[in-house]
Parts: sequence; C-alpha cells; structure tokens
Amino acid sequence: MTALLSVKNIEVIYDHVILVLKGVSLEVPQGSVVALLGANGAGKSTTLKAISNILAAERGDVTKGTIEYRNERIDQLTPNDLVKRGVIQVMEGRHCFAHLSIEDNLMTGAYTRTDGNAAIKHDLEKIYQYFPRLKTRRKSQAAYTSGGEQQMCAIGRAMMAKPEMILLDEPSMGLAPQIVEEVFEIVKDLNQREKVSFLLAEQNTMIALRYSDYGYILENGRVVMDGSSKDLRNNEDVKEFYLGVAANDEEERQSFKDVKSYRRRKRWLS
Repeated sequence: MTALLSVKNIEVIYDHVILVLKGVSLEVPQGSVVALLGANGAGKSTTLKAISNILAAERGDVTKGTIEYRNERIDQLTPNDLVKRGVIQVMEGRHCFAHLSIEDNLMTGAYTRTDGNAAIKHDLEKIYQYFPRLKTRRKSQAAYTSGGEQQMCAIGRAMMAKPEMILLDEPSMGLAPQIVEEVFEIVKDLNQREKVSFLLAEQNTMIALRYSDYGYILENGRVVMDGSSKDLRNNEDVKEFYLGVAANDEEERQSFKDVKSYRRRKRWLS
C-alpha cells in the first residue's frame, strides 16, 4: 500500500540540548489508521508536532531525518501550508475556542477553503450526521459542553478543512470509557466512509489497537516495536506490559524486580 506519510529517522531536540526523539521512523499508508503508542513522555506528541511543524513554538527542532507527504518533503513548510495540503492536527486537550459556540468552532475549520458557502454548509450538515451530539449543542458555548463533546468538536473542526490526513493526539484523555468508545467508532467511520487517514497518538493501547490497522510502540523517544494491530494485540510482551494481561492468568503479579529484569532482556531493544 502506498505511503501517504513517511517519517524517516528523525531526531528532535528541545532548547538545543534535550534530545527527545532518537531516530524515529514510521509510515502511514493511504486510507489507514495508524496508532502511535507508549507511556506518557515516550515522545508521541512530539512526533505529531514534528510532522505538523509546530515544534518551533515550543523551542523544539527536527535536527536529523526527513518527513515526506505524498513523496514530497514537508519538514520546511509552515503549518498553514500543511493545512492547505490536507494535513490537520487535533491537539491534545481538545483546545476548542471556549467563547465560541460549537457551530462557530466547526466553521473555523473551513477558514482556508475556497469552494464556496454551499459546499461548506453541506459539509457542516455531514459533520452533524457523524456527531449528532454536536447538532443538539450547536448553539451552546464550547466552554459549557462536556469533554466528550469538545473532543468531537475538535475532530469535526478538523474535518471541516476537508483533510486527507488527521494527526490525532490523545483522543481518549480525560473521557469516560463509553465516550472513548463512541469517539473511536466515529474515527473508524470517518476513515472508512470519508477515506481520511489517521495517525493517532494514544496511551490507551487496548482501544487504539482495536480500532487501528497498524501500530508503533515508542519508548524513550525510540520505536521499539511495530506491526499490524492484530499481531501487536496477540504479542505476549505487548499484552503483559502494555495491555496489562499476564501470560498466565494463574500467575501472581510480577515483582518490580522481575519487571526490571524483563526490561534488561527485552528482545526488541538493541
């Protein structure tokens, strides 16, 4: 399958001294959902920010490697240029415009479009079909909606820009389990029906692997394992250390000493 996005051996440094990403490589095939997994601080958000070129705002810089979209380098483009090319990031924490209504928030996503008001209105109604909760709350100020509604609003706003790819950062953060399920169902629906590719950074490994096609696991700024989501779900190491499932249900919880020993022998680390 053709790679829509290709990240090749990138390194990221903050404040000219703090090395955060150490040779990260990944691909997102066109039409797929790819999960970027790992604990807090593993480098997931930094990877997305490197792709969307917003690291400079946080005194970060890609110092090695390349990032290509449709076989063209994009690591020197502005975030605005990337939006026009169809690459949109939904930031961690949702970041709706609190003082605007839900509908006004959605309309800000169409700011760069030039295809006319009729097309924008048509797409707004389509967003309401995917997110019926938002239609109910369309006139409500975003600050007074729930976390789940704000996350849906952030994804809907991204969709209003007619993206080819969405970089989705921690969509489950702070949401109730049933809302997380609803959000991921909508993401899969958008992928299958609207042909939008997704690269999603997520700590909730279990649900991310259930709804994605392929996964990369980050530890300390490095990719330590990758594979199809089905293979990762069935991998004993992933089940034990990322999904919280012991290889033998009758075994007692391993001691921290056992965990440290495991980490020393972890076969995917060089």
